[in-house]
Amino acid sequence: MLKLRHHLAQGAVVFSLVGCGGGDSAETEIQEVPEADRFGGTAVVGMQADIADMNPLTSSDAYASEIQQFVLFLPVIHYDENLQPIPALARSWEVNRDTTLLTFHLRDDVYWHDGVKTTAEDLLFAYEKAIDPETLFPNAAFWTHYGTAAAPDSFTFTVEMRPHAEFMDPWRTFPAVPKHILGDVPSAAMATHPFNTREPLGNGPFRFVSHLTNQSWTFEANPDFPKELGGRPYLDRIVFRAIPEPSTLLTELITGNIDFLTAPPPQQASNIESAPGVRLVNYMDRTFVFIGWNQRRPFFDDVRVRRALTKAINRDAIVDAVLYGYGQVSNSTVPPFYWQYDESAGADLTFDREAALALFAEAGYTRGADGTLRNAAGEQLGFTLTTNQGRQERADIAAIVQADLAEVGVAVEIQIQEFNTLLDRIQDPESRDFDAVMIGWRTEFRIDDSDLFHCDKIDGLYQYVGMCDPRVDALLDTLPVIADRTAAIPLWQQYQRLIADQQPYTFVYFQERTHGIREWLHNVSPDPRGDWVGLQRWYLDPSAPGRSRNAAAAGSGGAAPPPASY
Repeated sequence: MLKLRHHLAQGAVVFSLVGCGGGDSAETEIQEVPEADRFGGTAVVGMQADIADMNPLTSSDAYASEIQQFVLFLPVIHYDENLQPIPALARSWEVNRDTTLLTFHLRDDVYWHDGVKTTAEDLLFAYEKAIDPETLFPNAAFWTHYGTAAAPDSFTFTVEMRPHAEFMDPWRTFPAVPKHILGDVPSAAMATHPFNTREPLGNGPFRFVSHLTNQSWTFEANPDFPKELGGRPYLDRIVFRAIPEPSTLLTELITGNIDFLTAPPPQQASNIESAPGVRLVNYMDRTFVFIGWNQRRPFFDDVRVRRALTKAINRDAIVDAVLYGYGQVSNSTVPPFYWQYDESAGADLTFDREAALALFAEAGYTRGADGTLRNAAGEQLGFTLTTNQGRQERADIAAIVQADLAEVGVAVEIQIQEFNTLLDRIQDPESRDFDAVMIGWRTEFRIDDSDLFHCDKIDGLYQYVGMCDPRVDALLDTLPVIADRTAAIPLWQQYQRLIADQQPYTFVYFQERTHGIREWLHNVSPDPRGDWVGLQRWYLDPSAPGRSRNAAAAGSGGAAPPPASY
């Protein structure tokens, strides 16, 4: 799953947490075990795929970004439960009167895990690397309205900017990186440096212990983490295990070999709810699944074809059959619990085969005697739909799409590829050799879709579909600079309706994110900010298996080495 990084300057986005993972239960639990008895043990998280890259300047995976944000690194700010900025690496901040200079005052008690103090020079180094195109920082849109930065002293960081909306948001996920480790690494070499996978060095509540490729990442508590920020975590260690087979993951949860199962397939929700000693947590997420139509292919260059394909796919049935109802049909990149969401966008894109056939006919495709759609030259309308391995629901959706489109005469071939291989294929601007791709995307609290749809980004990393529409560009250029939400709402509505009208993607759904959690693991309350919110306060019952786990039992393949030295 890919990541996109994006804030609130003028009030909270309102969201609801659905299920039994948050609220008062955590407060009840924390009273049951005395403070001194909460320390210790190893919690094991099970997920389907390995995390490929732990460098916040180069990784493009949402899971990796969250681990960086809450586990290994300390971002400049955090968000509270109302999505308002609160101190993290920065103790405080201010912006000048005309909103052209942002100043962060950093803590002076944060250390890299090798003992070197984190300073403004580290943050300045990270920022300058992130804005260097050769680094391939995956969220270039963060910095569209930012300019020159400076470190006037060891704990002050300033950055120039043009006035714009939600300007604090990038700093929620952006950390400093250790200049004394990476300072001599050329930007173009950053993506392949050993720091990313073998020797990551952070300054967060947990420090790196080991990474076994396609098996596990292990982190241990940082005893020197500032007390004002929560201090040493309760857990001694946390292990993220990669277990590709969903049924094996479920068995590991139910038998107690893992404590937290991330995003199990929806059909497993009932098994988790009925299993003794396990609870299900679910909440509306910021992740949407979409089918991207590569407009570099002539048949997808016609908006009538793209709209017809959407109308021929029964997305409500997909939510019911594949997600077991844990989701909602989407028609834009804006999650349904965001302040700017327009429920009327895409209202005309409901499932309707006859309307789809009429649109195909307008585009020059009619059904022949064999039932297939062909143009005047006799060419059949068909394509290959590619998606990634390791997500059975994606394969299931692809099969439904294939069957639905066959009903209107469109031939679809399904191709399943390893995730990183698929990313290389769709992100390479020199080739972009694909017809249609189905993947997931996690939007941020500050939405800026320039990297996805702007003409100027057509050869960029995330402009998969080759969309170029001056009307869309005008809105993408304007929306980020309107700070007043009341003034912005009409333009956000216009944007969502235009995207729905143009259908660069068929937006399949926004998902409800589910997790399975052992009852002996306490204070676990994931929400739309991320799965690892509050990880420092997680603790295991004194009698839980994790209190006596060693590295081998946790699945890290044997005794873990000490943290990497530099």
